[in-house]
Amino acid sequence: MLDDHALHELLSGVKDGSLEPEKAALLLKEQALNGELGYARPDFARSLMTGQGEVIYGAGKSAAQIAAITRELRHCGQERVLITRLSPAKARELESLGDFTYDEASSLGYAGTLPEPDGMGTVVVACAGTSDLYAAEEAALTAQFYGNEVTRLYDVGVAGLHRLLSQVPALQHAAVVIAVAGMEGALTSVIGGLVRCPVIGVPTSVGYGASLQGMAALLSMLNSCATGVCVVNIDNGFGAGALASRINHPQLKCADAALNLPGWQR
Repeated sequence: MLDDHALHELLSGVKDGSLEPEKAALLLKEQALNGELGYARPDFARSLMTGQGEVIYGAGKSAAQIAAITRELRHCGQERVLITRLSPAKARELESLGDFTYDEASSLGYAGTLPEPDGMGTVVVACAGTSDLYAAEEAALTAQFYGNEVTRLYDVGVAGLHRLLSQVPALQHAAVVIAVAGMEGALTSVIGGLVRCPVIGVPTSVGYGASLQGMAALLSMLNSCATGVCVVNIDNGFGAGALASRINHPQLKCADAALNLPGWQR
């Protein structure tokens, strides 16, 4: 990334006419896109391009690698960094980052502080059973990380339908519902027939043999007869939380200036 002196020189060149604005914009884009740590290339422009900053997948990376990537992202302007699939052992090593928080239930960690909710409504996370909480909490905390108000409705699976029906008012006031379920995955279809907002199904790998580590729930959700339902991958609470946030922030747009830079292909 450009240091303060180089950035000042670049902007001064634009001001005095010695550097064309288009050329300066291209240089800035190239700098933003190029992070190099040897073992990783942090994407400094992720927030600019998608509205959501770079996220670190913690599984398979050492704590030292995660810490270095996190520091590089924050040094280059990313206010907060989310780390998924993070083990408690690695989380303990990341305490050196200072303002680091770890949530063992979801296996999520983040550097920085959670923002104030600024979405258009509430994201409701409905979880079928206590055994599905790991995915539900991953979805809920991800949504909070991206600036959403979250309501949790847990242990409302279809085996006791009255438990879900007692929560219909909360469901009907949601801007987005994330339905998390293993076994046969029926919760997503049931909720899809009770609300007018988008429903995101998260199949979990919870269940006995014929559940096939979540394949039964996944196929059930994909074959839902309810309208307005979409489905993410098995156990992908993070993907559901990130998608719910985009739905709940319809004003979120990529910067046209960045997309129109010379050489940028739409």
